[in-house]
Amino acid sequence: MRGADVSQTSLLINFSTSSLVPEKHPLRPIREMVNRALKELSGEFNRHYSFMGRPSIPPEQLFRALLIQILYSIGSERLLMEQIQYNMLFRWFVGLSVDKPVWDHSVYSKQRDNVLGSQIISQFFTQIRDQANAANLLS
Repeated sequence: MRGADVSQTSLLINFSTSSLVPEKHPLRPIREMVNRALKELSGEFNRHYSFMGRPSIPPEQLFRALLIQILYSIGSERLLMEQIQYNMLFRWFVGLSVDKPVWDHSVYSKQRDNVLGSQIISQFFTQIRDQANAANLLS
């Protein structure tokens, strides 16, 4: 019997993007290392971000988005925002739930440039390198 081609949007979606990512996916251990490094930098983030004004992109999500852009060779900020919009793997890695909007590419670019001009980015990658070295992932 042929099934009907009926498409109805659900009013309520109850799942985690993490459940869509296979347990053996290579981004899982990378995200764990990144999260450890970001946790260590939390105090630095507090010193660099104001407690007043409009909320910015959380630095943890900004760093993860930057890594996605690097790891997947995404050439532009517009394309990165488009990819994060519909790619559940990228949403999971960055830390955006399905119901959260993706940032404007110009906001991402400006904040990314601010981060790249600071010492935090070198501290971040130093921590990632040290973790990879401790896990014998470097040659």
